[in-house]
Amino acid sequence: MTTNFDTLAERPLTAADYDQLLALWELAGLHIRPTGRDSRAAFAQQAAGQVQRAIGLWQGPALVGVVLATHDSRRGYINRLAVAPTYRRHGLGRRLIAACEAWFASLGIEVWSALIENWNDASFAIFAAAGYTRHADITYVSKRERPEA
Repeated sequence: MTTNFDTLAERPLTAADYDQLLALWELAGLHIRPTGRDSRAAFAQQAAGQVQRAIGLWQGPALVGVVLATHDSRRGYINRLAVAPTYRRHGLGRRLIAACEAWFASLGIEVWSALIENWNDASFAIFAAAGYTRHADITYVSKRERPEA
């Protein structure tokens, strides 16, 4: 079967898509915190809010790409970008980044960013190709109330 990657359906995910979301993240090799911020309850709460949009690419009923777009009303953040391995290298990651950018722009947000783990060369490459600048002078710090948070 040949896939026309331009015809994949793009739509926001809902809480009902949780199982497919986790399956795709797992397939793509993303670290998952199922009892923390990636739990079913946490995703349902996030999906119902106004500061996050989970955007999916669908081949029929199958979720083949996903990204989380969040914002703090000043900056947009692109998180958890994942494309099924058999669908990679066809522009789907760039399409998902563009969907985030369009949402941020519609909200008047002009600064967009992504946190990328230092070993993830593929993510650095796709964001560089999309026009993002790597800032070696910025360090991410965090504090967690519990390890799974």
